Amino acid sequence: MIEQKQNWHQLILVYKDLRMLKILLLGAISGFPWVLIASSLSLWLKEEGLSRSTIGWAGLIFGVYAFNYLWAPLIDRIQIPLITKKLGHRRGWIILMQLIILISLIVWSFIDPSQNLALLISVGLVIAIASATQDITVDALRIEQINENETKVMAAGAAMAVVGWWTGYKLGGALALFIAEVFENMGIVDYWQTTFLVLGFVIIVMNICLMCIHEPIKTDRETKQKEIDIALAKRFRSINLITKFVVYITGTIGGPIISFFKKNGFTIAVGILGFIFFFKIGEAFLGRMSIVFYKEIGFSKGQIAIYSKSLGWITTIVFTLLGGVMAMRTGTIKTMFFAGGLMALTNLLFAFLAWTGKSELLFAVAVIADDISAAFATVAFVAFISLLVDRNYTATQYALLASLGTAGRTTLASSSGALVDWLNGDWGVFFILTTLMVIPSLVFLWFIRNKIKFGKDNF
Repeated sequence: MIEQKQNWHQLILVYKDLRMLKILLLGAISGFPWVLIASSLSLWLKEEGLSRSTIGWAGLIFGVYAFNYLWAPLIDRIQIPLITKKLGHRRGWIILMQLIILISLIVWSFIDPSQNLALLISVGLVIAIASATQDITVDALRIEQINENETKVMAAGAAMAVVGWWTGYKLGGALALFIAEVFENMGIVDYWQTTFLVLGFVIIVMNICLMCIHEPIKTDRETKQKEIDIALAKRFRSINLITKFVVYITGTIGGPIISFFKKNGFTIAVGILGFIFFFKIGEAFLGRMSIVFYKEIGFSKGQIAIYSKSLGWITTIVFTLLGGVMAMRTGTIKTMFFAGGLMALTNLLFAFLAWTGKSELLFAVAVIADDISAAFATVAFVAFISLLVDRNYTATQYALLASLGTAGRTTLASSSGALVDWLNGDWGVFFILTTLMVIPSLVFLWFIRNKIKFGKDNF
């Protein structure tokens, strides 16, 4: 018992590492753009009178997150003139993407959704692409803050990154809702457009804080990449533009994929991919339509901000950190099963809320339970993927597996609004269906649970 308490205490102390604050900031930078293209955009379109189906299909812009692994090797190699030499490779890319998002917000401030929906969604797509590209660099910079042999610190860093992401998303979302409501009460007609201009200042502050995160300006990354290319090129009798292209594709895309299937075997690899794809489908369907449901059932923007954003942020932080400790102590696989079952149960609370009608107490309970399940699920999911990657292809494999998980959440969940319309607005049945969506992923996990190749202490 004494040893167990000591181990628990040691795991908690890992979060005191100063690098955790830097990882927290990186997570917030990664999560904030989702405020713009998720809850804020959805509510903006809803208040402009657009249909649930339109709002749901607008979420297809999230699909770019599922494919950012395709250009991840380019982000690793291409250096931005002037910026890279002064700020570093990773920070340079982050700042460039933040600048693109800032410009997009300015463009949004001049658009009327009812008059030019296509342009509005196109700008949203630009934000999504910039955000997805930024995530590649944020993940790389986060990992590079921690030495490879610091396994416990790396696990804590994964939990802290999730906390940071939810901080950017939850607090940013609450800020957006409060500002929009203030401007609306002031009688400003285009209150959402004005809100996006204010949110642009948040991006500026984030870029200033980014300068506090250390990154070596000079690294041997480019040299090592060239060494790999030279080794692959030796397999060809002659070197020309075609063979150079083949070498590049093989080294950056083919290598990580072949490595993944070779390490796990074809059957287990397919099972892993199936689990990753389906794991958070139900949560995504609920999340995509949740703010529309809150609005239809009668909650104001202020109430949504308090219960769904501010209160949810506190809950998420606490249980994400606890989820990180649980994953380190009881194992990632067990934590995944626990999180999956919890997600299914919490979705039932939303069905109950839909059937009983507006209730602030039940609303608070449902949101808190949902945030707890999401916290455990996300930490376990990040840890699970981190344990799977081959250290020789960390960035590319992480981006590929994370993108696959995003693909399930974004592509299929885009039909969430159409599903509610097909159910004639029966939110209770909709939430029951989201509960059942959790089952396929847990079936995949059950069959591969004892055959996944990573350390025994993680089971």
